[in-house]
Amino acid sequence: MIKLKKRIYVTGHRNPDIDSIASAYALAELRNRQNLGEVIPLCPGKMPERAAFLFQKFNIVPPQQCTDLAPKIRDIALPFKPLGGNTTLFEAVKTLRESGNAQLPVVKSDGAYAGMLSAVTLLSQLLNIGSNDGNDLAGRSVTTSIDLISNVLEAEILVGHETSAIEKFEVYVAAMAFESFEEQIPRDTHNLAVIVGDRPDIHLRALDRSTRLLIVTGSRPVEPLILREAGVRHVTILRSPLDSASIIRRLKFAAPLDCIDFPGDTLILSPDDRIRDCRARILNSNSDLLPVVNKKGKLTGVVTKKALSDIDPYSVILVDHNELDQSLPGVDEIPVIEVVDHHRLGMMSTAYPIKFTADVVGSTCTLVASMFRAAGESLTPELAGLLLGGIVSDTLLLKSPTATAIDRRMLEWLEKISGVKGEDLMMEMLRIDSPLATKPAAEVINGDRKDYSDSGYTFAVAQVEETNLELVTQRKNELLEAMQKEVEENKLDFFTLLATDAVRVTSLLLFVGNKDIAKALPYEPIAENLFDLPGVLSRKKQLLPQILSSLGAVPAE
Repeated sequence: MIKLKKRIYVTGHRNPDIDSIASAYALAELRNRQNLGEVIPLCPGKMPERAAFLFQKFNIVPPQQCTDLAPKIRDIALPFKPLGGNTTLFEAVKTLRESGNAQLPVVKSDGAYAGMLSAVTLLSQLLNIGSNDGNDLAGRSVTTSIDLISNVLEAEILVGHETSAIEKFEVYVAAMAFESFEEQIPRDTHNLAVIVGDRPDIHLRALDRSTRLLIVTGSRPVEPLILREAGVRHVTILRSPLDSASIIRRLKFAAPLDCIDFPGDTLILSPDDRIRDCRARILNSNSDLLPVVNKKGKLTGVVTKKALSDIDPYSVILVDHNELDQSLPGVDEIPVIEVVDHHRLGMMSTAYPIKFTADVVGSTCTLVASMFRAAGESLTPELAGLLLGGIVSDTLLLKSPTATAIDRRMLEWLEKISGVKGEDLMMEMLRIDSPLATKPAAEVINGDRKDYSDSGYTFAVAQVEETNLELVTQRKNELLEAMQKEVEENKLDFFTLLATDAVRVTSLLLFVGNKDIAKALPYEPIAENLFDLPGVLSRKKQLLPQILSSLGAVPAE
């Protein structure tokens, strides 16, 4: 089995924006250079069109999309070479013994998972308990091919006919006198396998009856005339160095695993199963080695009980957020080893000390760019352009009140490396189709949304950047309906949508939910559920503090 390689994912908040995706990608690049492990950036949800434009503009492959970080069975499954369907019981017993495992997975000749082979399965198959078909250990029947029989008996094929076909053979031993042999063997000899020594009389009689298979023991010679006649009559002759007793014992083990019936009581895991949902069943299983089978019925690996107690299969670095409510589902099940953020602190407790980088700046990309600079790591023009896009979008080209002198310095530094002006990049992004003009209401309100829990309230604050706020009033009812649906389905106290025009430095706010909180907001209502917010550009620094202050004025019930 192969040891799993440690992975580290870097992810921003749910409903990602440009700043979170760009900072995740760049930080993953930095940590990979520092040999932290296999560091993989993620896009936690659908990538916004403007973010996709930036990755395309700077010729960078976007990070993979992810909607759930909960550890899955695939994350602890190990590659495992199974026994093939054409493997004989003889070879399987040897492999099982040498492996040290109580069970081994078996796949059929077509690659489909067949079952788990164990000593109990082998014994049950060989004894064929409860069956009257003669396939038990003492019975005459064995289902296999002549090629497999030859391998198990260490035999040479003196004369062969259709040796690869799987057949059911009726086995007889010619140890008696010729007359007795005649009385014992059945009239139908199309599937007869006769074990015999240097008995030319039996050889000839087997040819006369067109016996399917003749097995000569002890490497005894066979007359050339018999060999020639066997070829004409399509009788296969094997010659083995083993004696009759050894051949009889081994013949049962010549059956391929394709012909074995496996018990159906083994726990089968799916790669998509959550570990937490399967933990109890795995620990209560009688087997220490469990198969992992995908939807197509193919074996993709195995899971051991020990894997459940090993270190976590991967860890995560959070960027542009630190609150659990804003993280991907499943983050609470894996170790958070680092946070890079510029928002308020709402971090859950951690079992171990972690690296935490935070500052009062307008963009997480500013922090990541500073980390490259401090580490003495160079930026490619493409990566500098991506980080520049994150700063420009999150600070609204430094017009947002969240923008700081550090943001400005980093923006100017990245402009020099990328050869792109921040103002030009901002205009290019603004020319990307307007969300309010082209997207369904549900996509608009969830495109850049953050959920919060504070003062006994649970609420969402979404933001959309527009150059034409008239679209807000045109689609007001549709947007409010979508927001109300989110409130009901997610049991929120209220939902707000901040529509921002960075060019004119103003915003409109749509509000659905608790009316007392709406009244407590220090904004002028211009229509029902609609407020005018002149000079407001920042959700983080301007809107959220006012909302939190209003919560304090309206105690939760």
